[in-house]
Amino acid sequence: MINLVRTNSDNADFRELVALLDQDLQIRDGDEHSFYAQFNKIDKIREVVVAYENEKAVGCGAFKEYSASAAEIKRMFVRPENRGRGIAGKILTELETWAKELKFSECVLETSVKQPEAIRLYKKSGYETIPSYGQYLNIENSVCMKKLIN
Repeated sequence: MINLVRTNSDNADFRELVALLDQDLQIRDGDEHSFYAQFNKIDKIREVVVAYENEKAVGCGAFKEYSASAAEIKRMFVRPENRGRGIAGKILTELETWAKELKFSECVLETSVKQPEAIRLYKKSGYETIPSYGQYLNIENSVCMKKLIN
């Protein structure tokens, strides 16, 4: 059974999962990794969800305020051996629920064309592609998405 725990970026399991995520992204992003990495710092993220199975951390996700009305989904990851079982969808739903509780009306996110499984998850979860925003303007591999949660 998957147990979802709300925490923050000080959580050791979250930090371990993010290190694995960054290793994966370094391979996928190649030369572009350092550009993306600068926007993925985890210090001071207050809203983090870690998924546990049999007391082992198997996945994570987080959000931070993007604007007064929008939460930005960040650092979504599930260990490779635990993928394909709906864990990422559960994490995302919990993040959206939490964001709604904090009075956000939408979630935004950025992913990459090099992460087709992430794009599938977000589309399946009701996210729609939007024009690139902020630091992702004119970045060829960026895919920005949004979902209304109110």
